[in-house]
Amino acid sequence: MIADKVIRIAAAIMINAEGRVLLVRKRGTRYFMQPGGKIESTERPVAALIRELKEELQINVTEQDTQYVGQFTDTAANEPGHTLIAEIFTVLAPTTTIMPAAEIEEIAWLHPSENAWLPLAPLTGQQILPLILNAGQSAH
Repeated sequence: MIADKVIRIAAAIMINAEGRVLLVRKRGTRYFMQPGGKIESTERPVAALIRELKEELQINVTEQDTQYVGQFTDTAANEPGHTLIAEIFTVLAPTTTIMPAAEIEEIAWLHPSENAWLPLAPLTGQQILPLILNAGQSAH
């Protein structure tokens, strides 16, 4: 793997009271994915996530509001030929209305079992939604 072909991000799994997952679509792109963004070289992943959620969705999150899930690798959705390394956190969904800001053009609340109607980023469709579904099934 060539280092300049790797994109490191921090992203959130945010699930509302109805069991729907928050997904975002950046302006000028096709795919929906977890909210979050690139980690700056001097930044810890959780700090990047907090900054990105504030910039993109106007959500104020503290480190105590997050729980680390793990590191996931997949194909980058919007940058061909790049590998995505994602630090994934769960974040409590705010009860207030979430509005897209900065480069986010659209948001969607999607139940993990009903994902056929949205074009999903590889990481979201192949790893994150199945992870959420499996976690939900094992909790019952």
